[in-house]
Amino acid sequence: MYNFGVVMTDEDKELLRTFEARLRHLIYLHDELKRENADLKQALAHEEEEHQRTQGAFRELEQRYTDLKTATTISLNGSDVKETKLRLSKLVREVDKCIALLNE
Repeated sequence: MYNFGVVMTDEDKELLRTFEARLRHLIYLHDELKRENADLKQALAHEEEEHQRTQGAFRELEQRYTDLKTATTISLNGSDVKETKLRLSKLVREVDKCIALLNE
């Protein structure tokens, strides 16, 4: 160790030891926060995947519900002809939109 002409007093040595201890503690806390951050990122990625699966299931159920409504509306025995015509008109418009998109 080089002295550089500076003599450290006991007080200076104690301050240096305190500084080193606090610095080691800060480094330890930094490492702990990095680990916690990595764990939280992993948990977030897992939750995002779960959310995507749930959204997909929701869309599928929504489509099945719409299909069931359509089937129910069509299978009516004439009691609600107006509703059936509206539903079929909506389906025809959706098909027309799809055809228009394909033709672009």
